[in-house]
Amino acid sequence: MKINGPNHSNFNPYKKNIQNQQKSAETSAKQDKIEISDKAKQMQEHQKAQEARKQHIEALKQKVNSGEYQVDAKQTAEKMINFWKNR
Repeated sequence: MKINGPNHSNFNPYKKNIQNQQKSAETSAKQDKIEISDKAKQMQEHQKAQEARKQHIEALKQKVNSGEYQVDAKQTAEKMINFWKNR
């Protein structure tokens, strides 16, 4: 067995790996940043449109509940026929 004394550099062979991991963790924490993609921006715009649609639906619900909403049967039938023709 070979003993190199108290100043042996390989006393803890994992110490260097642990120190490297700590350094990389420190540097990566400093480099974090956020970027919003174009797709995410489109989704945010879509949510605004959904809010307007919700308001429109609420207005329709109020009309239906109060009896003010009138359905044009002919126009509804035409749209249904056009829908099935274009499929």
